[in-house]
Amino acid sequence: MVEPNTPVVVAARRTPIAVKGGALAHLTAAELAAPVIRACLDDTKFDAPVGDVVLGNCMGPGGNIARVAALAAGLGNAVPGMTIDRQCGSGLAAIITAAEAIRAGDRRLRIAGGVESCSTTPTRIADGVAYARAPFAPPGHPDPDMVRAAQDLAVLDRISRERQDAYAARSHGRAVHTNFEAELVPLAGATADSGPRKRIESMLGRFPALFPDAEDGGTLTAGNSCRDSDGAAAVALVPAKDAGAGLALVAAATVGCDPALPGLGPVPAVEQLLADTGTTLADLAAIEIVEAFAAQALAALTRLGLASDTHVDPRVCADGGALALGHPWGASAAVSVVRLFSRLVRAGAPAGTRGLATAAVGGGLGVAALFEVVR
Repeated sequence: MVEPNTPVVVAARRTPIAVKGGALAHLTAAELAAPVIRACLDDTKFDAPVGDVVLGNCMGPGGNIARVAALAAGLGNAVPGMTIDRQCGSGLAAIITAAEAIRAGDRRLRIAGGVESCSTTPTRIADGVAYARAPFAPPGHPDPDMVRAAQDLAVLDRISRERQDAYAARSHGRAVHTNFEAELVPLAGATADSGPRKRIESMLGRFPALFPDAEDGGTLTAGNSCRDSDGAAAVALVPAKDAGAGLALVAAATVGCDPALPGLGPVPAVEQLLADTGTTLADLAAIEIVEAFAAQALAALTRLGLASDTHVDPRVCADGGALALGHPWGASAAVSVVRLFSRLVRAGAPAGTRGLATAAVGGGLGVAALFEVVR
């Protein structure tokens, strides 16, 4: 039994995910988020006031995107908004942050999630020079971008090109056979994700190495890496005593790791979460990890005992993940929660069934959250 003030996800929606420059390219971050916020609120059928809207975002135009999106969604002037940045973990961090107020006793419904419009990301300039991203770490510390860091993990853990390609093919193969309709909010004529490919296996061997200078000759390719994408995802949270059926947020953990190997962040985060809650991996029915790169996901999953040279636990991203769907940075970890909601609540899993969402974060962080079905 969960406590009365335990935050419970009672609605979970997302946009279709479209590759950068694709079907959603003309929409700003706020324009992507507003319809999803509205859909979550409408799905709840609650008359209770909305206490806040909390959204994660990494590379947007600045300002308070959550407030702009809340107003655009018609929530009214009294509903505030907060935008937070924990890079690729931002969407899950926003859900955790919104849940904290409910756990502390605020009974008002909250909408939380993440959004990214990679297509409209502004060019950033300092001292007259354009730069791609802000630093993940200060001078004197390792500060690789996530692509190079994934290649470094492939070398460190000897994750072969074949193993990475097989994992990418697994993600696409599962996604193309999944009906995501119940969680999608059609937008700008887009009614389905643009990423999943039926014939990906025949294509993967054609991609050139991104880092042919790497010690292993370069095993990371565009085919076994995610695509930068546009999209938004959100959930509605209420206290358990008001919830009915949903997905209770049991606990969460955010942990730092070596900034040289940021892709390993999920490992200490999941380990701490399991230790804090007395849970084991065997207790979980569903696991969602943001599949930014096959090498990164495999490195983390192998350390957690969820993958080996020849096997990936079937509970992991059972319907495909970011390698197939795409990676709208600030939204992706919230997409993981929407996926858990579909896999567990929409699919009719019994009360007490547990699931896990986790993501690696640039700069050397991991975020993880444990959820449980309530009925």
